[in-house]
Amino acid sequence: MNEHSGKTAIVTGASSGIGRASAEALARAGFTVFGTSRRAISNSPDRVTMLSCDVTDAESVNALVSTVLAKAGRIDLLVNNAGIGLQAGAEESSIEQVQALFDVNLFGVLRMTNAVLPAMRRQGGGRIINIGSILGVVPAPYSAHYSAVKHAVEGYSESLDHEIRAFNIRVSVIEPAFVRTVFDQNGIEPDSVMREYDQARAGVDALLREVMPKADPPEVVAEVVVKVATERRPKRRYTAGKAARQVSLLRRYAPAELFDKALRKQFRLPV
Repeated sequence: MNEHSGKTAIVTGASSGIGRASAEALARAGFTVFGTSRRAISNSPDRVTMLSCDVTDAESVNALVSTVLAKAGRIDLLVNNAGIGLQAGAEESSIEQVQALFDVNLFGVLRMTNAVLPAMRRQGGGRIINIGSILGVVPAPYSAHYSAVKHAVEGYSESLDHEIRAFNIRVSVIEPAFVRTVFDQNGIEPDSVMREYDQARAGVDALLREVMPKADPPEVVAEVVVKVATERRPKRRYTAGKAARQVSLLRRYAPAELFDKALRKQFRLPV
């Protein structure tokens, strides 16, 4: 019998991309997996029970957790993956649009986490994995709001890990770089596009067209999810993919001015 059989996982945003790949990988590793999506889907991930859940709605989140507990009796793992992207100049988004971004990408994480923690404490343990981004470590041009929300996820996760470790519950963040489908399918457009940024936007769009075909497939992140879910002593942070590891190391060890110039050059900005 697989050592992880009998353990139950919830993966939010499991209809496609990283969430779908992670849900299927956890099922292969022996977990009983419940995936979520905002709307019902026709092609469920293999060996995954899909349930509807809107992470921006507390009632929907609480109903999901109650359903999983009624069906499985426990929740051993939560993977907070549901999220949206936003690639734009910082002043091109209204406050309302940024609030909507935070409502999904940060407060959705908080709602889901708060909903599962009582069950994890009662059963004497659990694990929470938050899908962050390398942009939560290295902010890049034209990702101010997305970088801000991923920085918030990093800070929240590390603080929470200290708080709940006494209950045998651990929190980890996974930091991918570019992953196929994330920005082109789950992104939103700025609601106040400004012509002053047209030239720079063209450079960013050219960079994305260049890197996305070579970006990591979602399965690269899913492998790290399974690793974090099954390690005896998980770390607080994990990069996912070669590019994320390289960027993280460069930010840590390269001189600040050199790193700044390299980043601006990559985004086709004047050095």
